[in-house]
Amino acid sequence: MILKMKKLTFLVTNKEYDKFISDIRELGAIHVDMLQQGATSDELTSALSLADRYKQAIKALDFAQESYTPKNQYTAKPANAKEGVSLVEQVEKLVAAENDIKHQLDAVEKDYNLMEPWGEFSWETIHELEKSGYVPYFYSVGTKQYKAEWAEKFFATAVNELNKKTYFVAFSKEGDPDITAERIYLPEESLSEMSVKIKSLNEQLLEVRENLLRINAESRASILAGQVEAENDIALSKVHLSNESIAGDQVKLMIGWSLEENAPQIVDYLEKAGICYEIADPDFDDDVPIKIKNNKFSSLFEPILRMYSLPNYHDIDPLPLFAPFFMLFFGLCMGDLGYGLIITAISLLIMFKKPDLKSYGMLGALLGGMTCICGFITGTFFGINLAEVDWAFMKPIQPYFINDSMKEHFFGYSPMMVISVIIGLIQVLIGMTMAGCKAVKNYGFIYGVGKFSWVLALVSAVILFGLPAFGVVIPSFLQYILYALIAVAAFGIYFLNNPAAYAKEGSLKKMLGVGMNLGSGLWATYGMSTGLLGDLLSYIRLFALGLTGGVLGSVFNSLAMDMSPNIPVFHEVVMLLILLFGHGINFGLCMISSFVHPMRLTFVEYFKNAEFDGNGKEYTPFQEVKN
Repeated sequence: MILKMKKLTFLVTNKEYDKFISDIRELGAIHVDMLQQGATSDELTSALSLADRYKQAIKALDFAQESYTPKNQYTAKPANAKEGVSLVEQVEKLVAAENDIKHQLDAVEKDYNLMEPWGEFSWETIHELEKSGYVPYFYSVGTKQYKAEWAEKFFATAVNELNKKTYFVAFSKEGDPDITAERIYLPEESLSEMSVKIKSLNEQLLEVRENLLRINAESRASILAGQVEAENDIALSKVHLSNESIAGDQVKLMIGWSLEENAPQIVDYLEKAGICYEIADPDFDDDVPIKIKNNKFSSLFEPILRMYSLPNYHDIDPLPLFAPFFMLFFGLCMGDLGYGLIITAISLLIMFKKPDLKSYGMLGALLGGMTCICGFITGTFFGINLAEVDWAFMKPIQPYFINDSMKEHFFGYSPMMVISVIIGLIQVLIGMTMAGCKAVKNYGFIYGVGKFSWVLALVSAVILFGLPAFGVVIPSFLQYILYALIAVAAFGIYFLNNPAAYAKEGSLKKMLGVGMNLGSGLWATYGMSTGLLGDLLSYIRLFALGLTGGVLGSVFNSLAMDMSPNIPVFHEVVMLLILLFGHGINFGLCMISSFVHPMRLTFVEYFKNAEFDGNGKEYTPFQEVKN
């Protein structure tokens, strides 16, 4: 449900301004419009920059806490927001030092690995040889490619043999020797010197990380408190940009919004404070912030709706009808009792082990429960067709599984395919009804008649022509009633689809309005006859995805049985590995499909027929952020 809002317009003198801003922040019930759209200020830029620094510092501390173990025990200090900035600077310096040390360490370790095959030697001795004219050249080559003639021509000496490679040094007085091997350029440090440097850098790295852990343990509360202050500064800076100066910059104009239920409290404050204000219902063209409020069940699906958009103030909240259909679609796409049990078990574990993720755990449990129901109805358990198993306890219920054995009752088609289309038709009709309700809400009942007429016509036609196909006999009197309803619906479709066309004065203009309505109705009929079929066929994916998951699960079951060697114990181990690998892949693919395709059906077919516009701006009252 979209809660009703009130529009507030304030005229505040410069003298009253600071206290007014402080009061409405404390009140915490007014969403302030940003009148200076796109504007910024040094104050806002600075606050945003500081907030980002806090975010990065906390991220660095979180990483340190998760990755390293402190050597010492530290006692947490009381929160002091004033220390926040200096603590962030300390963290930034430590992070920069850590990165610098890691880069140095990487470079030294790379040199060490390059030098290691050559062992410990003195560069002074090498340089003495260079003075006498013998320039050393270091090489590595595959042991089989090493040539003994190099020893005669270039005094080549093998130093080490490692991983089928020979490391050797050659000497030449006449420039680079003609040796077909990989030339190696060694660092001008010995192994022992590099070992000392690596040890020193590792000690420095440990010290830096210990300091990060100390700050996290002792002063995390102060950093979090400082972050809250930075967020409050951002909100305050934005509010300072949410006014327009008038009357020679002596008065500021501000526009805000409040929930209708909070309006009396706000008016009471404004009257006592002597603020000049106006309170009214929103105009149709206003960009009204919205707040939605639903029951616990529907609210669980709000994160999924937000992936598309919040409704705008003139929409009808889709969540109450969005939630059960999405849950059903997810269950049909997964379509396996075993997978449903896994989802439910994991979700329940999240609910009890992660209190901050409880709502997501509850959502997962609902989706898993629906998957169990759909999997049981279709008789699929980890790819096993329960309708064909020779298990005694399954015999009584096997005839009731919805599978291809019931094709004769569904025109020779798979029952689940027909059921998917029927579910799609129901959702599309509900979407059309929502579109009619939206028109009534925004413009009046007469504007919804044309949209309701399509629902009436389609429902009557389905009953009149669809039910007999399933063997249902419709009495003659009911047939006449249905024909009459279709005729009434046709009148609404062709002559009341655009009531605004009749609003103009004059008989000629009204006749022109009749023609416009008739033309619009014919065009809508063409669009409905082509678009509706495409929309309904899209719902076949519910059947196709459920079938695909079951088939893949069955294939992996067969592979596990056929590819396992006939050796005791080893047979069971190989079979288990194939089952885990195969069903793991299938489960992952089914999870992705079961989220993506129900969202696609909802965001495209359902929202299109419901004429859902979205692009709602969330109601965020100006208030102080708390820890």
